[in-house]
Amino acid sequence: MTQPFPQWQWGSPDSTLSRVAGRFAATIAGSWVVRTLTPLDRRVLERTGAKYTVLGPIGAPVLLLTTTGRKSGLPRTQPLLYVHDDDTLYIIGSNFGQARHPAWTANLLAEPTATVAVAGERIPVTATPVEDSAKAAIFQRFVELTSAYAAYRERTSRDLRIFALTRA
Repeated sequence: MTQPFPQWQWGSPDSTLSRVAGRFAATIAGSWVVRTLTPLDRRVLERTGAKYTVLGPIGAPVLLLTTTGRKSGLPRTQPLLYVHDDDTLYIIGSNFGQARHPAWTANLLAEPTATVAVAGERIPVTATPVEDSAKAAIFQRFVELTSAYAAYRERTSRDLRIFALTRA
């Protein structure tokens, strides 16, 4: 086993704020609001080492994923919720249930080396697509994190890409 990833959650996942935020994010309007706030959230997360989010203390683990743009070759940074498994982090390309995969997933398929900022640390990682046989169990963990993921899956017919991140 390699060195475990640090953990950080601002707030409690059992708080009223967390429950309300999860229900709101599951709606189409809520997804739009979160997508609209993403650029501001990215700046807050960058300045705080991915410890604090503009969404507040909702108790959800957030990281900043920096990939290399497959077309531009430039760094692309995206805030994402993740599931923590000691020496592996899982991320999911839900894109709020939209018809297209998020660009960062195509970036990882083209170039699996990336960097995450989590709990105040910047860590080089390698991304591996999760095998179909393991996807259901990992997806369920995202639903347990926030039920919004179940709504996102219902909104789209595409297969949601899930990646395992390990230290490079």
